[in-house]
Amino acid sequence: MINQLIMMRWNFTLEYDETKKDASYDEVEKECHTFLESVFTSDQWLIWVAEDNGKIVSHIYIEFIQKVPRPGRITQPFAYMTNVYTVPGYRNKGIGSKVLATINSWVEENHIEFVIVWPSEEGVGFYKNNGYQQCREAMEYFPSNSRNK
Repeated sequence: MINQLIMMRWNFTLEYDETKKDASYDEVEKECHTFLESVFTSDQWLIWVAEDNGKIVSHIYIEFIQKVPRPGRITQPFAYMTNVYTVPGYRNKGIGSKVLATINSWVEENHIEFVIVWPSEEGVGFYKNNGYQQCREAMEYFPSNSRNK
């Protein structure tokens, strides 16, 4: 499973950013492998997948973000959704929407306060069709030493 997820991450990146085509697959594979091993042994991340005969064809990653408790309310975590990807030959068949619907149900059942995702321009319709709404842009800070990475 880890090797499939790594290859999908590689393909996903190159599909949307051709400037990365000269990156070292070995370096990415090593970093992703370490990351995924930690994902599978922690309770901070979940990965939902759709398979076709043992081949992963779609996936969505969720990271739980714990909030600082606040007087007068029960503090629930929120979820950061990322790395949403369906293999090109399986797109527009409802697979991604089924994975997302499963996550949405799980979010409600587990009292996650909200889910945040930064979609690509192409992905906005997908999320809107699945109950998501746009919100004001988040603010970002980039340390000066990370601007060129």
